[in-house]
Amino acid sequence: LGIEAQTCDPSGTISGTTPPPGQCNQDNNADCCVEGEVYTIYTCSPPVSNNTPATLTINSFQEGGDGGGASKCDNQYHSDDEPVVALSTGWFSQSSRCNKFININGYGKSARALVVDECDSQEGCNDEHAYQPPCGNNIVDASKAVWTALGVPESEQGELDITWSDA
Repeated sequence: LGIEAQTCDPSGTISGTTPPPGQCNQDNNADCCVEGEVYTIYTCSPPVSNNTPATLTINSFQEGGDGGGASKCDNQYHSDDEPVVALSTGWFSQSSRCNKFININGYGKSARALVVDECDSQEGCNDEHAYQPPCGNNIVDASKAVWTALGVPESEQGELDITWSDA
């Protein structure tokens, strides 16, 4: 079985569109959708275990931040100083992990974060998603506070291979 058992198949694609001027927030080096580019979408994520492999990304959940709208779980914005995360659609599991904690292991340390949002793996390239492409199916999108708790220097924050589990 190996690694193949850990994957989930794409559910389709969407086409990129050019964001209106000034509408794609590139804080934290966020990607903007590209006209004509094809983005893979997913309804699922790999299975969750006590050691679920994922990619940690950085996001601002503050109003006006690169995360776009208010968090899906509580319709609120969250300070970059709060250890909060958004999970890929499959792991977000129709809000079932909302307001629950997860443990994140990476960079030789561990941190605890509150799930407040979905990193949408099914949609993107629109206003609601800050004109950014859909998330991959294995993303833990974390506030600066999570990166700080893991001890990752600011110059190295962006993407990190981690494992996570439900707390």
